Amino acid sequence: MTDLSGKTALVTGSVQGIGLAIAKELAGAGARIAVHGIADEATAQAATEALQEAGAPEARFFAGDLSQPEEIDALMSAVADWGGADIVVNNAGIQKTAPLAEMPRETWDAILAVNLSAAFHIMQAALPVMAARGFGRVINIASVHGLVASKDKAPYVAAKFGLVGLSRVAALEYADQGSRDTGGVTVNCICPGWTETAIIEPQVAARAAQMGGDREAGIADLLSEKQPSKRLSDPSEIGALALWLCAPVAHNVTGTAIPVDGGWTAQ
Repeated sequence: MTDLSGKTALVTGSVQGIGLAIAKELAGAGARIAVHGIADEATAQAATEALQEAGAPEARFFAGDLSQPEEIDALMSAVADWGGADIVVNNAGIQKTAPLAEMPRETWDAILAVNLSAAFHIMQAALPVMAARGFGRVINIASVHGLVASKDKAPYVAAKFGLVGLSRVAALEYADQGSRDTGGVTVNCICPGWTETAIIEPQVAARAAQMGGDREAGIADLLSEKQPSKRLSDPSEIGALALWLCAPVAHNVTGTAIPVDGGWTAQ
């Protein structure tokens, strides 16, 4: 079992969905968790309590709008004052679908800011500290759409392809930092396919409406187009992979983009 005692993990967008699931896995391995999200006080408190129940020796909520670089600076400064992040999971993301010709410019700007630029700013602050310690893990939650495209998702696909490329550059720049004994510094992407989270609900609802309001039929129809397994992933499965990437044994796994997509990108 991976032991993250004494480590601190910052997981963006960790009050729900994949982010919370990843944070729970890291908490269960003994990591302190810097919880992040756009959340009211009750939601933030519920997330921190859930993570402490999962095993985190400490969990603290940090606010910050990731579309605003100055708020990212404040977030990273606050986490540094708390001891700094040994593990960073860039999970926060937004999506809106529309044809390219109809995509509002402000939507493009917002999706690129949160899904790509925020990861750059966070990595720029975190990686030098990790290198100095000889241990660090950056796990960027990209998407199957960082590997293949789909219609009506121009900014999302552009951001996720960019995140995969950014991660590979960072992986190369930090590959020789640390050692097998210290654990090294690695940067990887996880690329989920259809996963049961709130971000896909608008697409599920639209497909269910085409099926006379039958949600299960809508999900099945959606999966049949892309995901050969015809099964949704559970967020906890993404969390389990993230935890493994944090293990010392993964010191030479860097620069990867690992799909969890039921065979989607194998086609």
